[in-house]
Amino acid sequence: MERGSEIAAMAARIGAGAAANRAQRLFANVARRESLDRELELRSAEEVARTLGNMKGAMMKLGQLASFVDDAMPEEVRQALSSLQADAPPMAPELAARVIEEELGAPPDRAFALWDPDPIAAASIGQVHRAITNEGQAVAVKVQYPGIASAIAADLDNTDMAALLSPLLFKGLDGKAVAAELRERLVEELDYELEARRQARFAAWYEGHPTIKVPRVLDPLSTRRVITSELAEGIRFSELELRSKVERDLAAETIYRFAFGSIYRMRAFNGDPHPGNYLFGPDGQVTFLDFGLVKEFTENDRLQMLQMIDACVLDHSAAAVRRTSEELGFIAQGAPVSDEAVDRFMSVFFDIVREDRPMTITPEWAAQVARRLIGGRATHGDVVKWANMPATFVILQRINVGLFAIFGRLSATGNWRAITEEIWPSILRPPTTPMGKAELAWLRERHPEVPACRT
Repeated sequence: MERGSEIAAMAARIGAGAAANRAQRLFANVARRESLDRELELRSAEEVARTLGNMKGAMMKLGQLASFVDDAMPEEVRQALSSLQADAPPMAPELAARVIEEELGAPPDRAFALWDPDPIAAASIGQVHRAITNEGQAVAVKVQYPGIASAIAADLDNTDMAALLSPLLFKGLDGKAVAAELRERLVEELDYELEARRQARFAAWYEGHPTIKVPRVLDPLSTRRVITSELAEGIRFSELELRSKVERDLAAETIYRFAFGSIYRMRAFNGDPHPGNYLFGPDGQVTFLDFGLVKEFTENDRLQMLQMIDACVLDHSAAAVRRTSEELGFIAQGAPVSDEAVDRFMSVFFDIVREDRPMTITPEWAAQVARRLIGGRATHGDVVKWANMPATFVILQRINVGLFAIFGRLSATGNWRAITEEIWPSILRPPTTPMGKAELAWLRERHPEVPACRT
């Protein structure tokens, strides 16, 4: 009730601002009206960022998503909401210290040789502090907000996620299955012990990789509400946006290789691609920071993905796309729509890899993909009435929305088809970029059991 009241109060404040704006516009010329509208947009965005940032949890995640996905958003509004990516309002130092003492059995100044009470990042579920261990190692300590588990439970219990999703997605969507999948992933994020195990798995897998970096976890200093890992260095996404085209493209290639290499080689996907979860170094190096939202796939899941690739890309024909989409549950069996209509509908998931050529992902293209993903009949015609999103594939849509939005912000260019063919088990194409050659050498040394590069 309290969290619902906060949202209602925020809406009331924004509504009052809008009413005042309408009154002022009555006596203003065209230029002044435009200025008043921009001021209203900015004040409203700042109000949203402040409220959601203080609420944390599921509500703050909505603000994070909006801050880097919607290309129609005015830049001033985007900047106001971007504070939710890594610089949300932190909890009081005393609260963080209390969590450390409860979890590690000693206050921060005894659990660590040196503790910085000012966080270096604050996000939706926890915040991160610098520290030096008693053995002299520099570390990052992620501390979960006290009460956040109850807050997220309240958000989920008081939100009919199936009803919320259904108007946004396909008419035939199994909203309950999708809501259950999203709920499970959100609840898992609260389990720092699970997150630490997953981060440790990714760190072990990518150890020694030329550009992908995952900080190692310190198990003795990690618990159900605290994760301690190596302190990573690098620039933030906002600074990368100002760097050269070459640097931005290399960073995008690393992120792309991490996402798809993890899916097809590890059968796991780190499903929270947003700017606050990366640190960037030279020569395309990227450090991946957050492993709270990870989806692990079965071998059958992976085979289904490869089945879709065969039909939609490698052996592409409208009839094959239709047949496979029905088999895997994307389209209802016998839907009264043409094979070509189904093919056009499914192309949103595969356009980026259908042509073997360099392609620049612009903000406009990324936004178009997001709109097509959630489009109704105006976008997809009658196909949307018969479409569904199998639960296994729900989290992968973070690629189509989150990952491509990031690439759009970078105007990233790459031959995404060629890079992906290096990874697809049925192709294993020789490397086409210097990074690919370095990755292949690492893969053969680190993971000789993984098939690589058919020559």
